[in-house]
Amino acid sequence: MKAGFAKFDITPRVGVSMGGFGPFLNRNSTFVRDRLEARAAAFQSGSGKAIIISCDLTTMAPETARLAREIIAEKLPEFSPEEILVTVTHTHSAPAVVANNVGWGVADLPYLQILPYKVAQAGIDAWNNRGEVKVSAARVPCRHIGLNRVYDKDAPPLEEVLDDSWEPAKPELTDTECQVIRFDDAQGVLKGFIVNFGCHAVVCCQKCHYLHGDYPGVAIHNIMREHPGSVGVFLQGAEGDVNSCVVHKPEQESLLALDIIAGRFARAIRDGLTKAAEIAVDEVKTAYSTVEFSTVKSWDEPALLEKKREIDAVLNRADASDDDKDVRMNTVYRTGLEKLLTLLRSGANTNIVANVYAVKVGPLEFLGAPFEIMQAIKNETVAGVKAPCPMILSLCNGSLGYAPDQKSIDQADSYAATRIPLMQGRFPYSNIHRELVAAFLALDAKLNN
Repeated sequence: MKAGFAKFDITPRVGVSMGGFGPFLNRNSTFVRDRLEARAAAFQSGSGKAIIISCDLTTMAPETARLAREIIAEKLPEFSPEEILVTVTHTHSAPAVVANNVGWGVADLPYLQILPYKVAQAGIDAWNNRGEVKVSAARVPCRHIGLNRVYDKDAPPLEEVLDDSWEPAKPELTDTECQVIRFDDAQGVLKGFIVNFGCHAVVCCQKCHYLHGDYPGVAIHNIMREHPGSVGVFLQGAEGDVNSCVVHKPEQESLLALDIIAGRFARAIRDGLTKAAEIAVDEVKTAYSTVEFSTVKSWDEPALLEKKREIDAVLNRADASDDDKDVRMNTVYRTGLEKLLTLLRSGANTNIVANVYAVKVGPLEFLGAPFEIMQAIKNETVAGVKAPCPMILSLCNGSLGYAPDQKSIDQADSYAATRIPLMQGRFPYSNIHRELVAAFLALDAKLNN
């Protein structure tokens, strides 16, 4: 088994607009607290190969991920784009990078232009750095970071969550363990490590203007400093309905809490690196499938026009203010609604086609899709796969919104299932819970037959 690791700096210049937390916040960076990076892992066993790249970004447009993968395939002709996964850590302390994501920061076009080449270089360098490695893995407790923001109490008081004994009330719908994989060379030197854990990287708040990778980025950098020459790759898991225990706090409180939460995560990673047991890797395989995800049909033209009247009633008041959160949010809704009306009137298919991916490295299996995946989908998938060590990856090769669980889909006016699609000019998914689980299980069966 050969593996290689590399990192490449993707920090933008200070002053760029930042994404996350809400629409039209006029939130621009003022300082670099921690460098942003694309960190990559490359795997080879026999003729099988794969590259996974994780970027310290909130999200990534599918076209940016596609271009990065195509650049790698051009520079490394032995690769096809389907053997490459580009994902993000989902830090909300990073630049806005989706040009058509109205309201969530203004993407800096020069940065967007150079970003795919920097991301690709991390993958190319990782492949060129590959060498023989021993692979070890462990699943270790990580109970003091996340909570389910839909089914648990979101944003508890700081005095509660900063106590080291704090734990989420609903651990069954929150990641309370993380998977840690280490790769050592023949001399026993740590060359790289991978960590899979699902939780929004939102310790810092909308009032924060510092660029950094939030708790996973800070923790990964701490471990890398302890092991000079190593590269850590954080793979964001099923974070669609999981927030960090510190969120929506004032700037100074957030920045102070960041080191505490990152410290907890770093301790879990160290625990995993210490406890990791050697595993045999006899193959590397990849697979993908193209899936058409169904959308609701109840949003017909009369229903959309009724939504438009409701939105206009908020925006067209004499006392409306652009400082009003409802005005800013409804501005985003109205922009998305116009896109929906145009799509509907065109007669085009309103379902959404996306690729779902799997990378198998011996008993390790990475299952990824371009959604913010909810925990119930992960739990059902993990319970049904054949792979001994399955890991779910959100936001792979772009972002197409949330993959809500069925309970969220059935809920009236659900944030993830209904309001986010309206903001983005997409029709809500009607059955993505079952469709995504089925797609993951089919790929798992293909790789483990």
